[in-house]
Amino acid sequence: MSDAEGMGNRPRPTPNTGRAWRRSDLRHGYTTSANAAAAAAAATRALLTGRPVTEIVIDLPAARNVTFAIVRCEFDVPAAGHVTCATIKDAGDDPDVTHGAEIAATVSWQETSGILLTGGVGVGIVTRPGLPVPVGEPAINPGSQRLIRRAVEAVAGSVLAERGLKVVISVPRGEEIARATLNPKLGIVGGISILGTDGIVRPYSQAAYRASIYAELKVAAAAGLRTVVLATGVRSAEYARGRDPALSELACVQVGDHVGYALNQARRLGFARAIVSTMVGKASKLAQGRMQTHVSEGDVDLDFLAAIARQLGADEETTAAVARGNTAHHVQVILKRAGIVGLEQRLAELAATHAAAAVGEALAIEVWLWSVGGELLAVAGQTGR
Repeated sequence: MSDAEGMGNRPRPTPNTGRAWRRSDLRHGYTTSANAAAAAAAATRALLTGRPVTEIVIDLPAARNVTFAIVRCEFDVPAAGHVTCATIKDAGDDPDVTHGAEIAATVSWQETSGILLTGGVGVGIVTRPGLPVPVGEPAINPGSQRLIRRAVEAVAGSVLAERGLKVVISVPRGEEIARATLNPKLGIVGGISILGTDGIVRPYSQAAYRASIYAELKVAAAAGLRTVVLATGVRSAEYARGRDPALSELACVQVGDHVGYALNQARRLGFARAIVSTMVGKASKLAQGRMQTHVSEGDVDLDFLAAIARQLGADEETTAAVARGNTAHHVQVILKRAGIVGLEQRLAELAATHAAAAVGEALAIEVWLWSVGGELLAVAGQTGR
């Protein structure tokens, strides 16, 4: 899994986020956890040998014998009581904002045996419940902690039975980088998260994007929110917040094409109400019961829209024009010119019905359908059980 696992270093989602997740020609990279593990292993070796380290080979859960360049190896002369080593993160072709960041580890001796792992400058602190790390602790995911510890243990070996090591992970520009991530919204302050269970960043991973959706939903649920807005894009999220200023930022989650997944997670997490905020193209797919709206799962069904147009009173010429349309927005234009109203409301009603069915009517569903410019075109709802 990539760096979106559990806590979010991914940039805030855009309407196109995830579109390339099926591509196989993109270059993979290494997570912040893998880089932290490499830096920690290198610093441990330097501390044990007294010699600078320029590269380190470590095993990751998803790959063996991975070589990391060490761009910085500093001893605290003259005592050499601790050593700091650093790598530069390469996220491959993934749009992770931590790409190019320096990930450092400072390793020092401690009297008690074992490894004490903590966060330093640029590693965020968790301030809200609902994340895999307790409130007050550095944002180093449990899987990342295991990865770092194993890398240090592989270098230190039996030494750890006699004396312990303190490992401090830091990211010099972490606080600056974190401003462009979901961390502030999730309640992670002061820096980025150290993430990644298997060490590999897989570009545009569907699993990674869904994990970031789940993390936001879980934080909202832990904050006691009962209503969540599942927005299919940036603008639909902004428009929803504008319509109801009482909705907190935590309540608005950008789910992109993963409406069905988000609805099911909202049900599992105990929300009472879900508002799907969207525009006509995705609404037309939801109206057919297509809860995954990515183009790879099928484009807008113009014949379906033509059938609705006929139900709304469109003549044969207009219906045929709809069937030949380019996009759902083009269909809106065709019907407006013909004086046919009701398309958006019908789509919203059908979408709400299918969304409610997708979660077994376990929560109340509303669909808010917007124009590109922010005009609220339709509202429809289905009450839960």
